[in-house]
Amino acid sequence: MVTKQFFISAEEGLHARPAAALVSEANRFHCELSLEFKNRTVNLKSILGVMGLGIPTRSTITIHADGQDAHEAIAGTSALLLEKGMIDADS
Repeated sequence: MVTKQFFISAEEGLHARPAAALVSEANRFHCELSLEFKNRTVNLKSILGVMGLGIPTRSTITIHADGQDAHEAIAGTSALLLEKGMIDADS
């Protein structure tokens, strides 16, 4: 299992458009991906699960990946969060 924490720095938090992009990115991988926020864990491949967390700005989230392409999945989701301006470059 590979795990990485991120600090959401975007003023809007993890809102609908970047959440949808994140779920789309997660679905490219075969491994199991989950998103943890405030002791709640959801399937990262589910838009309803991700949106249901209501992640505001200045929050710390954790992404867990388990499977054959776990490292690639973490790298892909990290790059997408950075590209969408959800995290800072030093996250």
